[in-house]
Amino acid sequence: MIEAGKTTFTQEIIVEHKDTAAVYGSGKLEVFATPAMVALMENTAIRSLEGLLEPDSDTVGIEINTQHIKATAVGQKVTCKASVIEVDGRRIRFEINAWDEKGQIGHAIHDRFIINPIKFMSKL
Repeated sequence: MIEAGKTTFTQEIIVEHKDTAAVYGSGKLEVFATPAMVALMENTAIRSLEGLLEPDSDTVGIEINTQHIKATAVGQKVTCKASVIEVDGRRIRFEINAWDEKGQIGHAIHDRFIINPIKFMSKL
């Protein structure tokens, strides 16, 4: 069961060259890219729901409000934690925090919506 205040997941990555702003095209520097941080945040939220959804269900991200507040160098560890803070029908809201070895680097509020993948894809 997905529960606010109880459903969480934490994961760690090591920032690689492929994760940099220079590679993503979101900047020229060899630092952890904002799009890479957002992807890590969404993935952490998704992974917090593993085993909790009905077999014919999945989720899609519908909104993310994020701030990337500090740069992280290649080779540093980034930890990301997603916590469910609200469940409203099929909408699940997460608070997500990310930090590196020197402190917090970003935070977000992220909404995901429970969908049936077959019905969802048939509407495209």
